[in-house]
Amino acid sequence: MIVSVSRRCDIPRLNFKWFMERLDAGFVDAVNPFNANQIRRVPLVPAGTEQPDGVEAFVFWTRNPRHILANAEELEKRGFNFYVMVTVTGYPLELEPSMAKPHKVIASMKNLASKIGSDRVIWRYDPIFISSITNEEFHRKNFGELAQELSGSVRRVIVSLYNEYRGSKQRIEGLERAGVLQMGQHDAAGLGDLLSDLAESARAANMEIQSCAEEKSFEPYGIRSGACIDAELINRLWGLDVKGKDKNQRPNCLCCQSVDIGSYKMCNSGCVYCYAW
Repeated sequence: MIVSVSRRCDIPRLNFKWFMERLDAGFVDAVNPFNANQIRRVPLVPAGTEQPDGVEAFVFWTRNPRHILANAEELEKRGFNFYVMVTVTGYPLELEPSMAKPHKVIASMKNLASKIGSDRVIWRYDPIFISSITNEEFHRKNFGELAQELSGSVRRVIVSLYNEYRGSKQRIEGLERAGVLQMGQHDAAGLGDLLSDLAESARAANMEIQSCAEEKSFEPYGIRSGACIDAELINRLWGLDVKGKDKNQRPNCLCCQSVDIGSYKMCNSGCVYCYAW
């Protein structure tokens, strides 16, 4: 069993003490976000121990891995496999009012990579949000600088375009009414040029670049379609035999089967484009 920690909220940044307490308890109860009466008890013990359906690997999603860095040796001592996906976008405060400065997050990523290996620290530049304050030139410069900072510590970067959700739409419309920003308009050619340039920046930093759950392939621009919870990577890292697409995710998601823990609407960071609050 692969346990995702978590698409629903940033447990590593906000609730890692709770997570470690659940490891001590040996289980967590995961509530179906669409049916509160549906609760699944998820064993939090390494596979092959006293539970036949134990954890083969944790996949962490976070905006800041400092708590994982502090507990990496403890996690490995307990026998858990894991890798960490860290979102670093460096967007203006109008879009991300509560995020740590990128250089601080990158420092933690570099230290974590030195402990667990660069294959197990993955950078997410997600979402690519096009607006009057984050236009194509902003992304070219910003992505290129972040990529160079992470070069040598990260081998993979994942990108995806902003998708509109009801909550994010309302927040962005409020910023537009206030004159803070205007949503950007771009044609297919302009978007293709941007994606090609991001791919070139990734290659210059010795990173592979992949997309996440995109309806249209980015492969013409040098970006392969990939999975975030990646069976191929998991199997290569730990000699496992994980298979199967997760049917509970979006149609274009290529992630393998996993169990998400945590709850939506737990984060108060205020990123305007976020789907989870």
